[in-house]
Amino acid sequence: MASEQLSTQPAGWSKGTSNVYGSRFASQHMPSDTFPDDEMPKEVAYRMIKDELVLDGHPMLNLATFVTTYMEEEAEKLIAESTNKNIIDHEEYPKSVETEKRCITILANLFNSPMLNSKPTALGTACIGSSEAIMLGVLALKTRWKNRRREEGKPTSNPNIIMSTGVQVCWEKAARYFEIDEKTVPCTETRYVIDPVAAVDLVDENTIGICAIFGTTYTGQYENVKGINDLLVKRGLDTPIHVDAASGGFVAPFVNPDLIWDFRLSNVVSINVSGHKYGLVYPGIGWALWRSSAYLPPGLIFNINYLGAEQLNFTFNFSKSASHIIAQYYQFIRLGRKGYTSIMTNLTHTADYLTSQLREIGFTIMSTGGGDGLPVVAFRLSPEQRIVVDEFALAAKLREKGWIVPAYTMAADCESMSMMRVVVREEFSQSRCDSLVNDMRVALRVLAEKEMVNMQRYQALMRNQIEIGKTFCYENTCVQVNEIGDNVSDGV
Repeated sequence: MASEQLSTQPAGWSKGTSNVYGSRFASQHMPSDTFPDDEMPKEVAYRMIKDELVLDGHPMLNLATFVTTYMEEEAEKLIAESTNKNIIDHEEYPKSVETEKRCITILANLFNSPMLNSKPTALGTACIGSSEAIMLGVLALKTRWKNRRREEGKPTSNPNIIMSTGVQVCWEKAARYFEIDEKTVPCTETRYVIDPVAAVDLVDENTIGICAIFGTTYTGQYENVKGINDLLVKRGLDTPIHVDAASGGFVAPFVNPDLIWDFRLSNVVSINVSGHKYGLVYPGIGWALWRSSAYLPPGLIFNINYLGAEQLNFTFNFSKSASHIIAQYYQFIRLGRKGYTSIMTNLTHTADYLTSQLREIGFTIMSTGGGDGLPVVAFRLSPEQRIVVDEFALAAKLREKGWIVPAYTMAADCESMSMMRVVVREEFSQSRCDSLVNDMRVALRVLAEKEMVNMQRYQALMRNQIEIGKTFCYENTCVQVNEIGDNVSDGV
């Protein structure tokens, strides 16, 4: 047991040693199943945990993740200084609560909320991330639908939601957890986003809403929110749209501000966005916004007073630190529109540069560049490259250099298509991009050479086996070599 290991003193150990690695803890297993009997000095506990974490991947080389891996020192200080503030306690931390309200108002204006008396009508809340924000958005859609159906005297037993098969898994969770049927528009080998016509064709009286992904996980493409909205309006349907702008919500307003996808569209009733992605804040912080209070059913809002004052609450999580909300506000006032525009424009240019380099190597590009999608490069091997290597082997080879470039299969209905993806984040400079491209070229060459050697060895082995004419045994099964030759000729 771990507690027994900690109480054992190795031979030669000196109780008075001040060096972490001279202490008895350095020669013992770390506790992993029960509380140890004794205390551990703070400097030893710190060093032991830090040493274990060295085996984690380097965050800045993790090109799989969308979440922020770099913040300025001043932002990190604010996070550390406010991490002990519980944002749910409005009475105790009024300035932190005011900071949250400021962030929501700034986002409401960024997403072009309707205005009333010169103020945006949109309201919202901070969340742990977009997953919680999406859950709240879906719950609001279902509750509004149920309330309307009850008023009309109609059944409420079969709600459905329309989405692409390329949605992030949290959408499938929301449908399953809240007992909502999924109506999906399949991706194809040439279209990786939702088809507006196919989506609107699926609408029926039980549809609570349509999900539009503004920056897909698979390829970074923006789904055509305006196309869906215009079709609904043309057909006289008031079906609400929830825009999952987890990533695109902090990119498009600065890189492609003329692209219409937000509250400017009449059927867009709610939007989620991740502050910890292109909002440039460490995880986890997300935001959920509704067009107005009319789209947030009162039954989802709770009034509490046991923290010292009357306050409203409509989140799944209760206690959470104010630190990341404050960090979000820091980024808003530190960077401003000009700063966000400069960063997102640089990322877009870097993604376009990486796209050109990968295309030159021979990869097939699946993402959309030029600011018409996220600064994400999705690609797959060409048929010629796939003869000797696959995406998963390439990803494993790149990991030897520290790069984490995910290889995965495409969404449902296209699972046979394997691909890779690079998420271009703030600290991914063009110089670092050049290093990745160079390592990718080397990895492809090494894998191809290794595969050719393996093929030559196999051919030589088969020739030698047949010429020598001896018995070949493998896993307790023996056959004559001439039988092997016959099997090989038959394709076995």
